[in-house]
Amino acid sequence: MVQVGLKQRLLGGIVRQFGYPRGWRGRLVGRIMATRPSNRQRSVWAVEQLDLQPGDRVLEIGFGPGLAIEAMVAIVTDGLVCGLDRSEVMLGQASRRNRRAIEAGRVDLRHGSVEALPDFGAPFDKMLAINNLAFWPEPATRLKELHDRLRPGGLLAVAHQPRCPGATADTSAAAAQELLALLDAAGFVDLRVETLPLDPPAVCVVSARATAPR
Repeated sequence: MVQVGLKQRLLGGIVRQFGYPRGWRGRLVGRIMATRPSNRQRSVWAVEQLDLQPGDRVLEIGFGPGLAIEAMVAIVTDGLVCGLDRSEVMLGQASRRNRRAIEAGRVDLRHGSVEALPDFGAPFDKMLAINNLAFWPEPATRLKELHDRLRPGGLLAVAHQPRCPGATADTSAAAAQELLALLDAAGFVDLRVETLPLDPPAVCVVSARATAPR
């Protein structure tokens, strides 16, 4: 019984790390996120929804081990790929994965939180968040702040794949509806939902900042 209880506490500690990786458990979680095939597939797919161009300025909130950053760097050859993550462990892993692009001045990764956005300079053309909006404090407020950091016509893609036990396609569809409501309330326009047929499905809500005040 003692061994079973210890195992459950250990597994529970590792699961909690997915929201905020820290210490040795966080490093382990980062390796899991980087090597899980569905994570890589989901990251590349989410990046594809932004229709990136070589000269874009892009920001990813919660870049984790840097899979999506890596995918964006392959496309954004003349612009700038920025990232923000509250985990120093993830900053280290993503920085190593994208070391050459950072050294070339094509990537700017920072340690910080979405509720205290640093100054990255000019407005962004595109923004991305994958499986982390649920961890944001006051997500409606955060989305409004991100909206104001986009240029008019700029895009925000918010992707989500439920990881709770028993999640189904209905769980994903419900999550998409919640995201649509949040983004609409934050002032985004031209909302659409894309779905990736994983198990459970991943959904991505793509939206834009209006070119004129609503």
